[in-house]
Amino acid sequence: MNALIWNIRSVNTQQAFERLTKMHRKNHNEFVGLMEPKQQAKELERYRNKIGLAQAISNVSKKIWAFIDEVFEVAVMYNIVQQLTLRLFHTEKHVEFVLALIYAKCDAIKRIELWNSLYAMARDMDAPWLVGGDFNVIWDEEEKFGGLPMSLNEIDDFRHCINTCILFDLGFKGSIFTWWNGRAEEDCIFKRLDRCLANVQFQQIFPGIEVQHLSKTGSDHSPMYLKCDIETSPIKKLFKFLNFWVEHATFKDVVKENWTADFSANPYILFNHKLKKLKKALSLWSKATFGDIFQKIASMEEVVMVHEAEFEANPTGMNRERLQKVQAELIKCLALEEKYWQQKAGMTWFKEGDRNTKFFHTQVREEQEIAEEAIKFYEEQFTEAATPSSFDIIEHVPNLVNAEQNAELIKQPIKEEVKVTVLGLNGDSVGGPDVLKGSKQGDPVSPTLIILAAEALSRGLNALHTNLYFCGFEMP
Repeated sequence: MNALIWNIRSVNTQQAFERLTKMHRKNHNEFVGLMEPKQQAKELERYRNKIGLAQAISNVSKKIWAFIDEVFEVAVMYNIVQQLTLRLFHTEKHVEFVLALIYAKCDAIKRIELWNSLYAMARDMDAPWLVGGDFNVIWDEEEKFGGLPMSLNEIDDFRHCINTCILFDLGFKGSIFTWWNGRAEEDCIFKRLDRCLANVQFQQIFPGIEVQHLSKTGSDHSPMYLKCDIETSPIKKLFKFLNFWVEHATFKDVVKENWTADFSANPYILFNHKLKKLKKALSLWSKATFGDIFQKIASMEEVVMVHEAEFEANPTGMNRERLQKVQAELIKCLALEEKYWQQKAGMTWFKEGDRNTKFFHTQVREEQEIAEEAIKFYEEQFTEAATPSSFDIIEHVPNLVNAEQNAELIKQPIKEEVKVTVLGLNGDSVGGPDVLKGSKQGDPVSPTLIILAAEALSRGLNALHTNLYFCGFEMP
């Protein structure tokens, strides 16, 4: 199920409406919510025909329009000045949920009426609930660039309402800023005024829901494209230690504070407890300290683009200073992205300053393809239809290691050897060559050795299972 929610700032402008129809043709949206259409209610049916959806509803203020596909049965729950709430039943997927489209007032006092209506709805809400639109207020200072500081009272009112209603931000892809005032220099302001929120029940029905902030073409607000798929399961993000964390001034303090245990137990249990505690703390710390670097880059690129255009049109010293300031912020974000892909690709020979992230993506994809081939090989290897008993493959391996060398290879390593090896590991790359074996992880010969060893072990275990006899052999 695809949907679009957008403060279009007048459907009557050719650029805005053309973009709306193109997005609808491309994504086949099942419902479209528009704020500020700036048209009389009598025009609603005409625009419904142009868009091509079966049903159309306007709220009492004529500032919220909803266009809905015929696959839905629709019932109006709330129709007030700052919101239009509908109960939708999908007749094909047999899913029911509540959709609240929001267009909040610019005045903080008048927004209290909206917050009160959401409080009232939340008390009786027993269904999956999606709330989306233009709230005309930010969540925190990171959602604003330029202009005067926001009133903390306005932010607190908004936060209290959302938290009390037990709604959760669905996140987004793209730039964090959904609104731009269209000005430059010291009057330039970017904000995140538009968002999509949902309760737990909605996220359980649509576990793979994604929200994307599209470009501000045709309006000063970004369209929000929602992709909701019932069958898609959410991707569970695994913990990933990022090497650039250690460069931050507060990193060691976070580790010291959380590398503790308030009970006594087996050392292994204590170690496991500390790791879990630290992992959770670092995840929260990273989110608060660095945020999503990819979203920050998309946001800062948009800001830089505006300042570059202003400097080209009016190349004053003040405009140059503003441009350099936002460029410096962008460079910081790009440097973190650079380190991220450097670590993910695992290459120590990376040259500083090379920001060809496409190359790193290619390296990572190649590793994934190799991993898929390895999994496929072992799945076939260990699910043979017939139990093999021949070890002919061993006869084709030449004896290159004598008995003395073999004994050296299989002997237990001493503590000092382990220490030297561990301390010599590079966090960004694979280990160096082994003095005795003469090969390292990543060498072309490594997969061959692994496959030969796995083949011999597999056949030996199969023979043991069949006739309870296992014949050991020295490493060749």
